[in-house]
Amino acid sequence: MANESILSLIEAEIVKLTRVRALLANTGKAAAKASKLVERTSKKTVASKAKAKTGKVVKAKKERVLSPEARKRIADAQRRRWAAQKAKG
Repeated sequence: MANESILSLIEAEIVKLTRVRALLANTGKAAAKASKLVERTSKKTVASKAKAKTGKVVKAKKERVLSPEARKRIADAQRRRWAAQKAKG
């Protein structure tokens, strides 16, 4: 089980690096199209490898996205925590 999770993490990292490479190598629609293709192919590969080893269907993890408002709230809260910590010490 541990090997499968490690392999899926490696596959996810490969997807990210391939996407970045495509964006750096190309610009515009071609890069976006290439990164989407790589992402879809990689998710299928991870799921099929996991199914082959365990016999179970495994869903690929979905990338979580924060809204700009949520990101700002989190940043403000962290700044308040830093200020409180600085005031203590």
